[in-house]
Amino acid sequence: MFLFFQHRLPTRAHVITQHTLHIVGRFLHIEAMSGVVLLFSAAVAVVWANSSFYESYGALWHSPVSIAFGSYTIAWDLHFLVNDIFMTLFFLVAGMEIRREIYDGALSDFKQASLPVIAALGGVCFPALIYLLLNDVPNRSHGWAIPTATDIAFAVGILALLGKSIPDNVRIMLLSLAIIDDVLAVLIIALFYSNGLDPTGLFIAACSIILVLVMQWLGLGSAWLYVVPAVLLWFGLLKTGTHPALAGVILGLLTPVLPVKSEDVDRIAKAVKIISQQPDNGQLDTKTVTRALRDIRTGERDMVPPVTRVQMALHPWVAFAVMPLFAFANAGIRVADVTFSSNGSAFVLSGIGLGLVIGKPLGILLTSFIAVESRICRLPAQVSWQGMILVGILAGVGFTVATFVSMLAFNDMEYLSVAKIGVLFGSTISAVLGVIFGLFYLWNMKRVGK
Repeated sequence: MFLFFQHRLPTRAHVITQHTLHIVGRFLHIEAMSGVVLLFSAAVAVVWANSSFYESYGALWHSPVSIAFGSYTIAWDLHFLVNDIFMTLFFLVAGMEIRREIYDGALSDFKQASLPVIAALGGVCFPALIYLLLNDVPNRSHGWAIPTATDIAFAVGILALLGKSIPDNVRIMLLSLAIIDDVLAVLIIALFYSNGLDPTGLFIAACSIILVLVMQWLGLGSAWLYVVPAVLLWFGLLKTGTHPALAGVILGLLTPVLPVKSEDVDRIAKAVKIISQQPDNGQLDTKTVTRALRDIRTGERDMVPPVTRVQMALHPWVAFAVMPLFAFANAGIRVADVTFSSNGSAFVLSGIGLGLVIGKPLGILLTSFIAVESRICRLPAQVSWQGMILVGILAGVGFTVATFVSMLAFNDMEYLSVAKIGVLFGSTISAVLGVIFGLFYLWNMKRVGK
């Protein structure tokens, strides 16, 4: 019965490798499926907002939500709850992804990171330049960062539709570029879309960060214990004038990348040994076996670094709840209420659409080509220039963060509506072009292979 447990136990390196492969596969699967859900949510919002029931759509998101603590009451509307509170979880997962990539991923080695970093910089600068060329007046130029973002869920989802014949390194290149794109988007939001900083808010935010570091130093590993400093950090950033959802990025970057305990494999090995020593006649010591199985589960959990464990727990909720809810709350633009011929609205629409469809792939390809030709870096194995073209086109699918930046860039409702339409328009065209070119890319790979 217990012959299985008498085999040689796996080494720590083997166990960690298996965990990593499982996490990457799970990540790709969730991103691919969540892209479909995200698209469906945006489509429902657009249809609802342009139907005869459009007034109910606006009324829903302006519904008041209040929380009372004795005589003290906090009141927001549902739109604020989604965009400023729930999106904190989105940025928390993004911050953890960035933290992992810095530690042992695409950002951990300069040679490995140089190409996606250079490509991402080109993919930010070119769309911004195209937008500013069309919108060089003050009331419209503030939206320059809108077409610079890439939506990981949409982009990876479209790549998944093309099948498993796409080389793995092309997928990794797109993921790396999108994650670096998130880093740049966070920096842009923090530097260019924040109001004057309130010293009180800065003090609260700084104290909450110190509290997180002290708790980590004390070895407190339960994620629930960090809810209090997380709330304080969110409130501090809200008072400073910085968007409070960025608290998620800060907490994600502070999350440990190493297991809290180092004896987890030994604990599992001892538990397995206890089970293997049980008699084969079926007379098991139930309490001992139960305790050993509990030690195995606990050791397996603690062996996974907090940055990975928390991300795995939150990622499905963010992918299938937070992001679709954000799309549902913000994609509902009533086209009949938008006047494209007044106040340069058509230029805002064109700047965002052209920035995503043309600026993104052009910037990524041109900067990558210059970097490779000048031998600063080289293309990864199995990644041809056609593969880079596919990556560049799919990088133009920028929905979630682009819509988020639109709301920070424009207070004018007309410009905001036009900007959201531009994001939907540009992202849709990029997605369609990505599928068409992807099919050509696969056909050409098969033809060359023959």
